[in-house]
Amino acid sequence: MATKKTSAGAKKTGTKKNGTKAKAEQTTFEEFKVTGQELVEKVKALIKEGNIRRIIIKNERGKSIMEIPVTVAVVGVVLAPVLAAVGALAALFNKGSIVVEKK
Repeated sequence: MATKKTSAGAKKTGTKKNGTKAKAEQTTFEEFKVTGQELVEKVKALIKEGNIRRIIIKNERGKSIMEIPVTVAVVGVVLAPVLAAVGALAALFNKGSIVVEKK
């Protein structure tokens, strides 16, 4: 499984109520090359990690197949159907990648 890290700075500047400046927010993207068998387990592990905003599943050609906003996926009721959808996708998935957007 190969990993590739990139970062894109999303700067948010402003002033807080107490007059101090807000910190700039840094968004990092990490990409994992996976096979269909590894897909579900990797998504579960990434959701448990906790500091993730979004998971994007891409096919071999780099086309986005599924995007999971993790803030929604963390809610227990929503987690099971999301993982079921990822499992169904894994059955059709040979090789591809998972792109993780972190805070």
